Amino acid sequence: MSEQNRVELLAPAGNLEKMKIALNYGADAVYGSTSTFSLRIRSGKEFDMDSYAEGIAYAHERGKKVYATVNSFPFNSQIKLYKNHISKIAELQPDALIVSSPGVVKLAAEIAPDIPIHLSTQANVMNALDARVYYDLGVKRIIVAREISLKDCEAIKSVIPDLELEVFVHGSMCFAYSGRCLISSLQTGRVPNRGSCANDCRFPYEIYAHNPESGTTFRLDEEEGIGTYIMNAKDMNMASHVDEILSSGVIDSLKIEGRTKSPYYAGVVTKAYRHAIDDFYANDFEAKRYQAELNTTQNRGFSDAYLLSRPFDRNDTESHGFTIQNGTHQVAGLVGEDGKTWKCKDKTCVGDAVEIVLPVGAVVEETENEYGKIDEVAGRYFLTFKKLVSTDGKEFECIHSGDLHDIILPVTVPGYTILRRGITEALEKKGLTEDSTPMNLTPKEK
Repeated sequence: MSEQNRVELLAPAGNLEKMKIALNYGADAVYGSTSTFSLRIRSGKEFDMDSYAEGIAYAHERGKKVYATVNSFPFNSQIKLYKNHISKIAELQPDALIVSSPGVVKLAAEIAPDIPIHLSTQANVMNALDARVYYDLGVKRIIVAREISLKDCEAIKSVIPDLELEVFVHGSMCFAYSGRCLISSLQTGRVPNRGSCANDCRFPYEIYAHNPESGTTFRLDEEEGIGTYIMNAKDMNMASHVDEILSSGVIDSLKIEGRTKSPYYAGVVTKAYRHAIDDFYANDFEAKRYQAELNTTQNRGFSDAYLLSRPFDRNDTESHGFTIQNGTHQVAGLVGEDGKTWKCKDKTCVGDAVEIVLPVGAVVEETENEYGKIDEVAGRYFLTFKKLVSTDGKEFECIHSGDLHDIILPVTVPGYTILRRGITEALEKKGLTEDSTPMNLTPKEK
């Protein structure tokens, strides 16, 4: 199959570091921008115009693409500001502008006619009629609603074969219809469709019965083992179905959600889907390979969502008992861009051994010196620390999460290599139980 017909892997870029990690771990393109008029204000604040320009240049030097998110819904009072922002972003020459409304589609086409327009999933396109309207307005690609089926994608493509279709395959799912939610606005005044969702659907809720005549209020107790996270949607995970999606021949881009998630997530999830895509084209697809890696990340439980199953056919897409849970592994450290040092993300001591997770296509060799040794075990590489010495000469017995010292590696490794350990060991270091969740950590019983 020619390169131009291969599906694109699109990964989130919450900041410059995560953008570089996603690109090094196999993304063909990334999406993100500054906070202005973006649906991810929290992550967007980590980009300013200078760092965003640097990220675009970094991607283009490697033959990769960057799609700029300008996908919030403007008020009348913001239209002039919107015009100015689109003009500034266009000067950086991103490979597309992601927008959400017909008015902004026309605005972007007028201001930046040479930059392709991608329609955000917030527009909720589910059928060929709506797709045709946006296509006629000049939209090159539609990021379809997360509730759409693959059959509906096939129907759209049969009517408009030149229209590119992008589908989400992994990440957080919204309790509402493709992000059209007002719960956060109601409870906290934070407007989801303007980028400041407070994730109220992830909270536990209690239910009460009130008698207005007597003024009596009763709390209704939950059934044992059911839980009260009643709006907490499981995370999407379509890795096991990448072969079916690609075999359809109608999808142009597979999208990973997660601009606010960690660098570890950006690297590991992107790499897993890179392998799934490449294995499909090599006729060597095996779902369990990719799921093993995806299970290393924190998650809310996984669901294959609605692309292959209608929403009304499903009753297993929510996690009622918890808001988020640990994966099978936890990141211990992240190697810098030059590959010579690493920063601690979890307590690490002399004598500890951590697994080395490499960017796509990267290699490392076994070695040993005064700082440590690298061994291969069953096809995986592990780094054992003999010394923890920073670049400014400070030596540690243990180093803790959040410490900003750059710690010298025993040998130069590929930039942005991830160091991780199993979750059992990670929790034992903290004195926690193995069933502890990130949001509800429980000390180990003595």
